[in-house]
Amino acid sequence: MRYLILLSIVPALLFSCSQRPSKTEVDVLIRSAAIIQVETGRIDYNKTIAVKGDSIVAVVDDSVGVSFEAHHVVDATGKFVIPGLWDMHVHFGGGDTLIQENKDLLPLYVANGITAVRDCAADISPSVLQWRKEIAAGTLQGPTLFTSGPKLEGINSMWIGDLEIDNTEDMNKALDSLQHMQVDFVKITDNTLRPALFLEILKAAKTRGLKTSGHIPFALTMQQVSAAGLGSVEHMTYILKAGSRDEQKISDAVAAGKLTYREALPLLLDSFDEQVANKAYNDMAANGTAVVPTLNISYQTAYLDQTDHQHDDYLKYIGKGLKKTYDWRVERAAKDDAKAIDTRHKIYEKTKTLLPLLQRAGVTIMAGTDAGYLNSFDYPGLALHEELKLFTEAGLTPLEALQTAILHGPAFLQKPRYGEVVPGKFADMLILNQNPLLDIQATRSIDAVMLKGKLLDRKALDALFEDAAKKVREQTPL
Repeated sequence: MRYLILLSIVPALLFSCSQRPSKTEVDVLIRSAAIIQVETGRIDYNKTIAVKGDSIVAVVDDSVGVSFEAHHVVDATGKFVIPGLWDMHVHFGGGDTLIQENKDLLPLYVANGITAVRDCAADISPSVLQWRKEIAAGTLQGPTLFTSGPKLEGINSMWIGDLEIDNTEDMNKALDSLQHMQVDFVKITDNTLRPALFLEILKAAKTRGLKTSGHIPFALTMQQVSAAGLGSVEHMTYILKAGSRDEQKISDAVAAGKLTYREALPLLLDSFDEQVANKAYNDMAANGTAVVPTLNISYQTAYLDQTDHQHDDYLKYIGKGLKKTYDWRVERAAKDDAKAIDTRHKIYEKTKTLLPLLQRAGVTIMAGTDAGYLNSFDYPGLALHEELKLFTEAGLTPLEALQTAILHGPAFLQKPRYGEVVPGKFADMLILNQNPLLDIQATRSIDAVMLKGKLLDRKALDALFEDAAKKVREQTPL
C-alpha cells in the first residue's frame, strides 16, 4: 500500500516542479539598495536594481527581486544609489605632445564617479572626437564624452586650434564644419570675436538646432545674449556683470576701449544691485539660458596667494606636461599687487553668493569644473566633488547641488536616457557608503561605480588611481 502511495506522489511532485516559474537572467543585480530620487529627494529603500547590457531593466522591491538571477550580485545593504555624476565643463588640450596625458585623465573621471563630461573645446579636438567614438563603442574606458569640437573665435585670437571667423561667410562655413563633425554643442569665446558677430552666431546656431555655450564679450549685456539664444553662460563673472545697475554703461565703455576687463571688475562690485540682478536672472530663466558657475577654479585662482599646492596629493595623478601648463595662472597671479589680490578675493566671495539668487529665479545651474590643462590645481575628477561642496557652502541644499550634477546636464544636452535609476535608462550609477542628502561630501564615499552596465568595485576603482599614478611616475622628466 505504501508503495502505491509513493507512486502516486512522485508524478505530482514532478508536475509541481515543472510549473515553477523560471528566473529572469540579467547581468548584474544590486540588492537591498536605498535609491535616491534626485528630482524629488525621496529615498526608496530595499530595492533591487536589475541591469542587462548597458541598461537598467528593472527596479523592484527586494521581495520581487528574487525573481531575477545574475552571475554578479551586489549587496548594497546600508548603501545609497544615485545616477552617475556629470561634469559639464572640462578641457582636453595643451598641444599634440600632451594628447596621451589628456587621454590618461579619462579613467580619473570614472574613478571619481563621473560618468559623463562635456568638453568645452581646446586644441586637440580631433583626438577628443576619436575618444568620443571609442568610448561610445566600448573600446576605450572613460566617461561618456560630449564635445563642442573646436571653439569659434575671432581673427588672430590667443587660442590655438579654434575656428577663426570674421564675417557671415566664415561663420556659416565654421558651423557647417562643426555639424559635419557632429558636435554636441557649439562653444564661443570672446578674445577677438566682434560682439555683433557673436550675436549673429547665436541666432544662426539656434536656427540650425545647435546648443551654444560661451564666454560673453564684455561689450554685450546679458539681456542681449540671452535674448539671442545663448544656451549656457560659462563662469560667474558674467553673472555678476548682469546684476550691475551700470551694466550697459560698463559694456559701452569696454566697447569704446575706455575700460579693460580688469578695470571693469571693481566697478561691477561697486554697482551690484540685487533688484537688478533678480530681473536679469528671471529673464535668463525665461529664455532658457543656463549657467555653469565653475566656482572651484575661481576659488583656487583667487586664493593662490594663500594656498601652497605644491604638495597636493592629487598631483601624483597629473602628467608632467599638464602640470607644467598650470604655471601660466600661477605666474600671472604672482604679478598681482595687493589691490589686485584683494579684488580677486572680493570677486570670488561675491559671485558665490549669487547662486541662491539664480536658484530662486529658476535659472538652470549645471555643475562644471573647468578642469584640464591651464587651470591650476583644478583636478580632473576630484574637482567636481569640490564644486558641489562650494555650491552648498554658497547656499544650495545638498539635493539642489546633486541636481546640478545629475539632472541638468542631460536635460541641457537633450539626453533623456540619463539621470535616473529607473528601467530604460543607461546603467550609470554610483553606490555610496553615505547619504549625500545629509552631507554633499558623501559623493566622495564611493563603494562602486557602474558605467554603462559595467561594474567597478572599490578594488577596481583603486586600481584606476594606482595606474594613473604609475603612468606619471614612469614619465620621462621634462
